Amino acid sequence: MFKRLSPPEATNEAVVTFRFDEQTVTARPGDTVAAALLASGISICRTTPVSNTPRAPYCMMGVCFECLVDIDGNPNVQACQVEVSDGMHVHIQPGARRLIS
Repeated sequence: MFKRLSPPEATNEAVVTFRFDEQTVTARPGDTVAAALLASGISICRTTPVSNTPRAPYCMMGVCFECLVDIDGNPNVQACQVEVSDGMHVHIQPGARRLIS
């Protein structure tokens, strides 16, 4: 799968930590949420509405919508389009997208 050449905690670089469901994920400043998840070995970020099939980030440029997650209570967010920030809470998005009223 995806692997960093050197993990953020193994260098003197700044580190950003956030939560993905019940896990703490370490990333580099400037990483997108999708890139940080993939680099941490997490590939499932949503499931499909009909068959509940797991989906992973695919295009990494905002075209395919396979990386939809819930970030800090906001559903339907493309993980490949949002930079990580310290303390953010990201959750898997199960099934059909919710509409925000």
